[in-house]
Amino acid sequence: MTVFALTILGNNSALPAHGRAPTAQVVTYHNRRYLVDCGEGTQMQMSRYKIRRSKIGHIFISHLHGDHYYGLPGLINSLSLTGRKAPLHVYAPPELEPILQLQLQCADTQLGYELLFTPLTAEGTGLLLDEGDLQVHYFSTQHRIPCFGFLFREIHRKRKIDPERILRYAIPVEYYKRLQQGEDYTAPDGTVIPNEQLTLPPPPGRSYAYCADTRYTESLIPQVSGCDLLYHETTYLEHEAEKAFRRYHSTTVQAATLAVRAGVKKLLVGHFSSQYESLDPFAEECRPVFPRTETALEGVSYIIPPPSYS
Repeated sequence: MTVFALTILGNNSALPAHGRAPTAQVVTYHNRRYLVDCGEGTQMQMSRYKIRRSKIGHIFISHLHGDHYYGLPGLINSLSLTGRKAPLHVYAPPELEPILQLQLQCADTQLGYELLFTPLTAEGTGLLLDEGDLQVHYFSTQHRIPCFGFLFREIHRKRKIDPERILRYAIPVEYYKRLQQGEDYTAPDGTVIPNEQLTLPPPPGRSYAYCADTRYTESLIPQVSGCDLLYHETTYLEHEAEKAFRRYHSTTVQAATLAVRAGVKKLLVGHFSSQYESLDPFAEECRPVFPRTETALEGVSYIIPPPSYS
């Protein structure tokens, strides 16, 4: 089964504190890596946790608060200095493109690769990237400025051969690939056997949802419903719910409540305020509401296991 995992590079909000870095994480699928947000110090975290920069082909920036993108200009430059030739795709609010271009222009930087920019618009949601076996969708969150979440969804397109039915109709082995693609089988006597009688639907794909900075809002439920792993910000503990609302952030209990209502399998909480030195209370407050909660810890890779199906 293909590896599908999330590695936390930074789990803090606003600024580096208590040895924690601002937001950044890497999604690994098979041998590809996708960077989600790129706060200050992301390159150092990559070195520390042995994440190869050269494997990153797509970078997703949720919004333009500095703790989510200040590490990006340096990373773009470093990739060129280390000889990158493959294109780099950046998906972000449109205002980021002129910021990056100005920095490159002021430094007279000539990148050795093509930098491709896709703007995210507040009125738009939907498919951003389709790599055949993995799709990335985006959706709006509720923050002080335009802000977006991302859904990584594994796609299985091949149908599963049903051994018993295949033997019953004596289907030749060389036809299996065509059956997996959904074709019907035509027997030597001209009889057409529908594909559904010979195969089973593809197994369900795994999914990871990243809810960037946001107030508690049930508008996110359709976007993350049933996902295998949900990362939801918990900037504050529950006793500071009023502050969270005022600052367009969420609390522990709010994140756990959303996980329950969205029917997700596992909740990962992060984006911690620097006022908290200990992170233990975050999962402790979530678990009475949603027991399958973990704290997003830097350097830890969270594996999304394959679904169990018969």
